[in-house]
Amino acid sequence: MSSADFVPTIGIECHVQLKTKTKLFAAVGNDARQAAPNTLISHICVAMPGALPVLNEAAIELCARAALALGTEPQKLSHFERKHYFYPDLPKGYQITQYKSPIIAGGHLHIEVDGQKKCVSIERANLEEDAGKNTHPAGADYSLVDLNRAGTPLLEIVSMPDIHSAAEAKAFARELWLTMKYAGVTDGDLYHGHVRFDLNISVSSDPDKLGTRSEIKNLNSFRSVEAAVDYEIKRQTELLKKGEKIVQETRGWDEAKQKSISQRSKEEAEDYRYMPEPDVPPVELADEYIKEIEKTMPDLPSTIRMKLKEIKVDPKVIEDILTSQDTAETVIKILNDAGAKHAKRAAFLILWKSGDLAPGLTATPIGQLIGYKRIIKLSELVEDGVLSSTASKDVFYEMIEDKSDPQDIAKKLKIIQVSNEDEIKKIVVEVIKENPKVAEDIKAGHEKAIGFLVGQVMAKTKGQANPGLAQQLIKKQLGR
Repeated sequence: MSSADFVPTIGIECHVQLKTKTKLFAAVGNDARQAAPNTLISHICVAMPGALPVLNEAAIELCARAALALGTEPQKLSHFERKHYFYPDLPKGYQITQYKSPIIAGGHLHIEVDGQKKCVSIERANLEEDAGKNTHPAGADYSLVDLNRAGTPLLEIVSMPDIHSAAEAKAFARELWLTMKYAGVTDGDLYHGHVRFDLNISVSSDPDKLGTRSEIKNLNSFRSVEAAVDYEIKRQTELLKKGEKIVQETRGWDEAKQKSISQRSKEEAEDYRYMPEPDVPPVELADEYIKEIEKTMPDLPSTIRMKLKEIKVDPKVIEDILTSQDTAETVIKILNDAGAKHAKRAAFLILWKSGDLAPGLTATPIGQLIGYKRIIKLSELVEDGVLSSTASKDVFYEMIEDKSDPQDIAKKLKIIQVSNEDEIKKIVVEVIKENPKVAEDIKAGHEKAIGFLVGQVMAKTKGQANPGLAQQLIKKQLGR
């Protein structure tokens, strides 16, 4: 059998950290990115005897927003269970989660791969608390436990096994991340694990029957999701072609070696001994509550993607814009206020500079630093011939710290474009006299040689001449 005879099937579980100010069941800060180990903890986080959890209402609202973003509504009634397992980063010996009655049941997400659209169904999404984190110092014979993440609210979103390629897996992971960010559910900081992906991958020679699956846990980049799925499909396919069996197991992803590594077998389903959580009451949502949240829902990536088509750029550029919510919002504001031409120019300016900001400025998005109305003014200077496209980049960068009018900044930098026809005409005549051979070539039909003369004009004006006007005057002088 060839590789084409095997059908891969992928399901993805995504753990989304909710952007609440405090933890799911404790009044402790929820952002552990800059915190020293074990400083964001309370008696509830460390499971002191008698500690009672209190449900964070803000987490319920964010779950409702997630449900609406996934094309469904939160369940009117959901409740919590205890999932028992023993591990050093779980002081209670159980995790408070949802099992039988999750807060989200169903939903879907649309993706597009190579121009082909596809709908991936969502099986469920349950609200749960995160565990702590174990660290293993290099060369040491011990491990350390940091409980700062213990109790962090997570929404575990589980897809149906509707994905059948590495490219589809990457597209789904990215679209889910975008959707949760734009819906205001999560900060979406991938580096710090705010969104993490678990992959369930199987390969079968029978398209109507799933193969034995392997699970790869805790991936936090779309590139890793794509690479892990691609590797695992090839690994399982090669084993099946040799007549060998796939072992159901959990595998880790080695980013450096770009391969999956066996961690532990899962021949039998783990018994977590689920039981109802006696300390947290059921969650019941009224229709009015859901409707009020629905009124506050912002535009999601699919809607913004359609709006951005007005600026007529490559789909890849649209995806680059969407990656930063601030960039997308800024471009849309400019599109609404000033039109597609200015929005397109603004998009390229922001994308050009957003990854190269001065140290200390990256915490605030570039659209907020400059302001969309000032970006429109800058674009108008280019449109009116006051600035060249190249010079506009220099002004744009200065605008990050200098809050002056863009034209004042351009004057300060001495890069205002010369568009006075009489001034440029004198320089054009001078350049033609200095380059008679080039002038004769242009007269003979070698149009490309005009570029050389334009370059000479730009050099004489130290880059301040309007190149379009210079080209027109050269043609006029040479009768072209």
